[in-house]
Amino acid sequence: MSDTHRTTGRSPHQHQGTDPNARHPGKDGDDPNGPWEPGYVKLHRSGELKKRGEALWNRMSPCKLCPRSCGVDRADGETGFCHAPSDLVISSFHPHYGEEPPLVGRGGSGTVFFSHCGLRCVFCINHEISMGGEGAPATIEDLAKMMLRLQQRGCHNINVVTPSHYSPHIVLALDIAAEQGLRLPLVYNTCGWEQLEILRILDGIVDIYLADFKYWCGEMAAIYSSCVPPDPRFLESEAGARYSATDIYPDLTKMALLEMNRQVGVAHPADDGLIYRGLMVRHLVMPNNVGGSADILRWIAANLPKDTYVNIMSQYRPMYRAHEFPDIARRINRDEYQQAVDAAQDAGLVNLDVQGFRYF
Repeated sequence: MSDTHRTTGRSPHQHQGTDPNARHPGKDGDDPNGPWEPGYVKLHRSGELKKRGEALWNRMSPCKLCPRSCGVDRADGETGFCHAPSDLVISSFHPHYGEEPPLVGRGGSGTVFFSHCGLRCVFCINHEISMGGEGAPATIEDLAKMMLRLQQRGCHNINVVTPSHYSPHIVLALDIAAEQGLRLPLVYNTCGWEQLEILRILDGIVDIYLADFKYWCGEMAAIYSSCVPPDPRFLESEAGARYSATDIYPDLTKMALLEMNRQVGVAHPADDGLIYRGLMVRHLVMPNNVGGSADILRWIAANLPKDTYVNIMSQYRPMYRAHEFPDIARRINRDEYQQAVDAAQDAGLVNLDVQGFRYF
């Protein structure tokens, strides 16, 4: 789940809102001199967007939307590990100014925070939403109206936070909103731990993937985020035969990042300073190297383009149940953060969002 932060070292952007008729880099094959539009608009016009949403909806019975593959019948009212019902629960929606600067600009990132979560980290800063399920029921039509409202307020994108368990609702809402004029890029703000099959359904729908890579070691993921093998009855992933408590998180996250990069490529700001398309990777530096920062950053450098946008995040705080776990019961120190930055630079990564070290 997204953690509130303000990155540093970048100049402010100089415009007030996103002009859907402005010229920006689009998808491969788009007219570079024509108006930019998000990928989901073309799929809406062809009817494919609604079909994709319905295909995702069918994966709720039994539910196979996230790597846990609980197999519960959410459409019939059952809830699985994430505790999410079939109906939407939304905590809030508003312009958000704590995301990466190329997403925030002047008008903010149009963020929709969904309740519940399939990862359920013991240190989650938003645990009231992710664990407690705080939020209000909403319909798919309500979500479409929220998206349009955020566009009217001058936001630069639609940023769906912890979207995996509500991906069907998001795609169906996009279809409705696109019919009514939504033209903002879609930011899929994810923990990175995704089903490859779901990502393939999202191909052409998502414009910007904003993905975490939290743990290098699956054992740490099992301890701090309960990443354990899914129910084999509902196993479809290509990594399925190798699932275990020690490889499920890193294996799936690596495959997910490779697929995301294949779909949207490298995220570079347009002339207005905003990002409209591409992969943005977040890595949260944790105390006592619980996340395995250097290994993660070296893997990114070796397997993704060297100019992949990587945000090295310094704002870890021991929230929720973190004080029950000695290795993560404190904030990081300056040396731990600097070691992560040094590892990224030594590996040859050149598009780093380095926050600098400070206490929050």
